[in-house]
Amino acid sequence: MQIGHLRCFLAVAEHRHFTRAARELGIAQPSVSVQVRRLEDELGSELFQRMKGNVTLTPAGEALLPYARRILADVDAASSELQAATAQVRGRLALGATPSLAATLVPPVLARFHAAYPAVELALREAGSVDLVAALEEGALDVALVILPVRHDVLVTQPLVREELVVAVARSHPLARRRTIAVADLRDVPLVMFREGYDLRSSTEAACRAAGFAPTFAVEGGEMDGVLRLTAAGLGAAIVPSLVVEPRGPLHAIRVARAGLTRTIGLAHRRDRRLSRAAQELVETTRTLVRDRSWLKASPPGLSVLR
Repeated sequence: MQIGHLRCFLAVAEHRHFTRAARELGIAQPSVSVQVRRLEDELGSELFQRMKGNVTLTPAGEALLPYARRILADVDAASSELQAATAQVRGRLALGATPSLAATLVPPVLARFHAAYPAVELALREAGSVDLVAALEEGALDVALVILPVRHDVLVTQPLVREELVVAVARSHPLARRRTIAVADLRDVPLVMFREGYDLRSSTEAACRAAGFAPTFAVEGGEMDGVLRLTAAGLGAAIVPSLVVEPRGPLHAIRVARAGLTRTIGLAHRRDRRLSRAAQELVETTRTLVRDRSWLKASPPGLSVLR
């Protein structure tokens, strides 16, 4: 018994007319007649008494009618439920992230999101938090992973992770045997410094000032990848997030004693703009991934999930 046959039967039963039933179903009248006849052949009973200008249900048709209504109602309900559950999220989504997060958290987030919502066109902007906040305010980004706190009334933020900042040095560097270090110990150590606009630059300069000295730069103006490579090449030390120092990689991470050098990673979006369905799903994907820690290659020191 096919669903199409039942739909034709029910339409004819309700209209008592093959032509009007065909008009409702959007198919040709002969097709309706053929499908009803096939249903009758399958059941071995006539369902309609066909007289010129008059169609009535036979006893067999009367008996089938309530079952046909229930079956088709259940099929339609199941179809609606399935469509709601599997409806594709579409559109374009612009995500911003700091370079350290673009290299660590963002790839697994976008991989998981893309697998679930392949119809969404993704755009990634990698920049420092200052630039990302400006892009959010301008409406160029939907959501951004930034360093908190962000003191902008127009933005809503959600803290995700708190992590330590560490001193990274090449494995051949004189400090490479150290497990911990005080910021004051960096007084005469040349630093590889990020460009203006990076929160890491302002954090490093503030920590050095608090320890009573101005930092010495071996080279400045770098992006995250450049700073890591220059540090690995032995040009100097760099204060970086613990996340970006790969285990058994070219850099050695030294924990900073007593300085409390940490940063909080969070999600930010505009307060006055309702998040699209795609953006909502991306936020939830990010939060889920952060909670299950599956994106971490190892357990960096001082990392704590906030939500």
